[in-house]
Amino acid sequence: MHIQLEQIGKKYNREWIFRGLSYTFQAGKKYAITGPNGAGKSTLLQTIAGSTVLSEGTIKYSIAGQEILPENAFTSLSICAPYLTLIEEMTALEFLVFHQSFKCFMPGITPDTALEIIGLTTAANKQIRYFSSGMKQRIKLAQAIFSDVPVLFLDEPCTNLDETGYILYQSLIQNYAAGKLVIVSSNDKAEYHFCEEVIDIKKYK
Repeated sequence: MHIQLEQIGKKYNREWIFRGLSYTFQAGKKYAITGPNGAGKSTLLQTIAGSTVLSEGTIKYSIAGQEILPENAFTSLSICAPYLTLIEEMTALEFLVFHQSFKCFMPGITPDTALEIIGLTTAANKQIRYFSSGMKQRIKLAQAIFSDVPVLFLDEPCTNLDETGYILYQSLIQNYAAGKLVIVSSNDKAEYHFCEEVIDIKKYK
């Protein structure tokens, strides 16, 4: 998927979060959005994902030259973010099975194998509400990265992860994000070191 931003801007009340941003995200490439805390990195990511309405400008989505309507773009992307909630009454296995009813996993990945890869096999039948914050983040990474879609959005993807979790994240990116358009919102170089281009949101204030 290609995503083209044309002079986009977003404001809340009278304050512009960002403005005058034109950029093209190319299929299969890796990008990072950086900037100080509170600068609007997450807002920009949500805007590109179509979950936040623009104040000005347009966003165009296309696959192999075929334009996709903005309201249908969500079918081609997945996201992992700290502010997205899990269904904590479900077990880990139930949640991933439920997720697959909306977006299938990549070939060869099942809910069981996903749990094995992220190291949560022994917690498969445990309700998510009893998980640690790090375990919950692993589930969020699994549902996003293993989804069989061409675009992956990652907002501070290593939130609540320990050193082992960081190593897992790097492995997931290396082994399962190849060929995808990936956009990472982060100030932590360890979360986006693999990105080919970096967008500094401060330039669009």
